[in-house]
Formats: sequence, C-alpha cells, structure tokens
Amino acid sequence: MKIYFPLTLRYAVSVFLTLSTAAACAQTTGGVNTNGSNSSALVTGVPFLNITPDSRSGAMGDAGVALSPDVNSTYWNPAKLTFIENNDALSASYSPWLHHLVPDVSLSYLSYAHKLNDRNSIGASIRYFNLGSIDLVDLNQQSQGSYTPNEFSIDGSFSRKFGNNFSLGLTVRYIHSSLYSNISGTSAQLSPANGVAADVSLYYRKPGELFGKQSQFAFGTNISNIGPRISYGDSSPKYYLPTNLKLGVAENVDLDDLNRITVAFDINKLLVPTPPIRDSDGNIIKGKSDDRSVPSAIFGSFSDAPGGFSEELKEISFSPGVEYWYNRQFALRAGYFYENPSKGNRQYLTLGAGLKYDIFNLDFAYLAASQQKSPLANTLRFTLLVNFESGKKK
Repeated sequence: MKIYFPLTLRYAVSVFLTLSTAAACAQTTGGVNTNGSNSSALVTGVPFLNITPDSRSGAMGDAGVALSPDVNSTYWNPAKLTFIENNDALSASYSPWLHHLVPDVSLSYLSYAHKLNDRNSIGASIRYFNLGSIDLVDLNQQSQGSYTPNEFSIDGSFSRKFGNNFSLGLTVRYIHSSLYSNISGTSAQLSPANGVAADVSLYYRKPGELFGKQSQFAFGTNISNIGPRISYGDSSPKYYLPTNLKLGVAENVDLDDLNRITVAFDINKLLVPTPPIRDSDGNIIKGKSDDRSVPSAIFGSFSDAPGGFSEELKEISFSPGVEYWYNRQFALRAGYFYENPSKGNRQYLTLGAGLKYDIFNLDFAYLAASQQKSPLANTLRFTLLVNFESGKKK
C-alpha cells in the first residue's frame, strides 16, 4: 500500500489509529475502523482487542461468553477455564482481515490452558494484529521508507471454581501498539503506545432437562480491557481502551446419544464515553464531557449519551448463534451479529463447521455480508485446537 504522507502530527495519528485513513489516503474508501465498524462507532484505542479471534464463536455471530468451555475461553470468559475437560489444551487461530480493502492485514491468536487441579486453572494467550506493509511518500512523491504497523497483546489468566457450577476468572493483559515507524518533521515525538489492562469474569452452569432431554443452562459475563488510557506521545491525544461488557446465555441440549444442539445469545456494550454534542465554540450543549477518569467513564457509559436512554440502547450489539454436533465429531454452526447503524453498523451472517479427530479440533468460519455495505464481507477464520490430555471420562 502506498500512502501520501504529509508530515503533521494530527494526520499521522489519525492515519495509524484506523485503517480507514490509510485507505482514504490511497483513494480507495474511508470511514472504516480496524474492527470493521464505520466512523459512527465510539472511538477507542486498540480496537483489535475486541475482534473475535477464534472460528467457533466467529461462526456463531461472535457469541462465546457462555458457550461450553474450551481453551479459547481465555478470550471470551476466563472463568470458564476451570471447567475445561482436558488438563492441557492449545489453540491457534488465523484470519485474513479487511482483505478486500487491504490485502495483507491479518489477525493471529495463540492460546493455552492448563488445569492445576479440579478447582484451579491458568491460561495464557497472545494476539498479533498485522496491518500489512506500507510504503510512505510525501507530497513531493519522495520516498519516506516503508514499515509494517502492528499491534499485539499478551494475556495471563487465572480461574477458580466455587462449588460445582460457579467460577470466577481474572486476566492481566499487556498491550503494545506500534502503528508507525520513526516519523521526522513533526512538531512532537510520536512513539508506540503501551498499556496494561485487566478482565474480570463470571461463569455459572446448571444441568437439567429441557423437553425431556438432558440439558445444561449456562450464564457468563466478562468485563474486558479495564485499564488506563493510552497515548502515542506526550502531545498526542489519550485514547480509552475498548473496555467492553459481555453478557451471555447458552443452552446445550442432548437430543440423543449422537446429536447435540447449543443455542447461545450474547450482548455487548462498550464502557467508554459517548461524545457530547458541542456548539461551534466547542461548548457542550447536550451530553456529558468525554474527558474524564476511567472509573467515571465506565460507570457513566450507561447514562452519558446525548440522545438519552434510547441512544444508550443503540450502543448494545447482539449476537445470537446456534451449534449442532453429531457424535461429538462433526459440527455445523450459524449466527448473526447486529450493531446499530448509528453506532458502527456491523451487521452480518456467520457460518461455519468443525471436525474433531482424536485430540485435534479443526474449525472454520465464514462471514457473509454485502461487499457494498461491509468491509468484513467474505472474512474467513481458521482454528486448530489440540487437547493434549483427557480429563475425566464420561
């Protein structure tokens, strides 16, 4: 990709905070954030942290907070790790991202989980977001070199079971965002952004019966990316992390010895300030200031929208999904993700399949959306999961 690069601080920051500005500079398209939402979405730093990394949930409309536990619970709900059926598990996922806008952008994810004992488990994961190779030229067509902007996070998780059906989880995260190489000719020094964050999560499940069939109801919640704002330099703006509230339910039903179906439903809400409406002089005429402390931003995110409660409801996204397993070896999945048009406008159908052989699980997901309306159209995800040691046999 070649970008015309006027050497000003404001332009440099905007270029590298979203793919949309890079695409706009290349005269392709505009208004697309790195997570696929449009310019109407709430602005945060490092939005890649809320991109679904694995194929199972990616095929179920991005629902996963209450799904049956696996090693990718390190992302969705670390509290579930203590319920995994294997003592050790490893998963690797890969997804080409926004590929019809920029051909070499991708998200890679590696996660690991280990059961310490019947009540305690630990997990670790790394996410790497590659924004592709970029050639820079100034307005005089002089080369400014090339570089590969990237972002990554490293997580460590702990989960503990309380009783037979309830658990809590905690994750600590290191975040690094290197969206540019050294830039000369600016009025201030830009540098990679670093940050720390935490997730707190809860999981509850209850075995029972539904329509005379053995079933299990599950509820999960995860508040992720709680941490201080990040900045790309002393004089650059400070951006809130994409602190996010996930709430979800799931119902597993064993139709018979060979057939199982799971229905899941998640809701998500960013816990960041909604920008107020300002007059031409910058004075707030409706809403609340979006420059406040992180705790105030989190708790105030439920009541700070200029449009009141109706606008707050628009900031909630919905993820229904369904999964069917045959003989615990072959799976089919489908789901839908809905985000309000005035709050990002991500809307797409998801499909996928999974195959289990011995200790291996291979999962695939496909995002079906209109190429004219969604930059995420035809997105693929691939996941390979390995269970090294079986837990209790049924």
